[in-house]
Amino acid sequence: MLKYIFKKFENPEHPLLGPNITALKFWGLILPKELTKKYLYIFLHLTVIIFTATEYAEIWFVKYDMSLLLTNVKITLLATVSVSKVTSFLINQDKWLSIINYVNKADKVQRDGDIGKSDIIDKYTKYSRKITYYYIILMYTTVVIVMSQPIYKYIFSENYRANVRNGTKNYDQVVSSWVPFNKNTITGHIFACLYQSYAAIYGGGWITSFDTNAIVIMVFFRGELEMLRIDSRNLFRADDSLVSNEEFNNRLRNCYERHVNLIK
Repeated sequence: MLKYIFKKFENPEHPLLGPNITALKFWGLILPKELTKKYLYIFLHLTVIIFTATEYAEIWFVKYDMSLLLTNVKITLLATVSVSKVTSFLINQDKWLSIINYVNKADKVQRDGDIGKSDIIDKYTKYSRKITYYYIILMYTTVVIVMSQPIYKYIFSENYRANVRNGTKNYDQVVSSWVPFNKNTITGHIFACLYQSYAAIYGGGWITSFDTNAIVIMVFFRGELEMLRIDSRNLFRADDSLVSNEEFNNRLRNCYERHVNLIK
């Protein structure tokens, strides 16, 4: 089942970054060119950013309950990091796209080149897939646990149910946040949990798509440096024989251009 799903993420046009680019597009970090979809994604981003602001607002209302305050602060700070990453990616999208395009182009050139580098390419490709898929599984396992925690507690804790019914304890939330209605009624609690669950799911998509993309790009740089070292070592020789001046100049130019592109 998981293999079938992950296979859908692959893209032959992006042999290394395929799953990462798919995730970036799905969660709207790479904005589509079609205006309707573009503005829809911008709206979705804004709803999660506003939700993060409501987490800060909630701090004021729970400031006298140290347990709730500490829980709220640690989740709010994590959400703030996510918002900062995504906002930075969206603002600097042209720069990020240029990096992604460079990585994709350089990776495809190496795959179509020297067969002797296939071990390095296979190694960093497999490692990138493991990082990406394990990260996704871990993140959404966490999201599911966070979303189901209020239901789990209500079903399996008799004391909690009794305290909620007699009014001595409020309903637990998915994530502590402020809402413009009474979230301690059944209806209000359901609507609050739905919004909080939506923010948790979308925030999880933000984190997985951004972080895995950044990690895979760094993994590629490591692999490219290894392959550049091999090519630099072979500037003068090929199969234990000296190369011609023309071949040497071509190899030197290739190594120089790749070095310049890496340090840009």
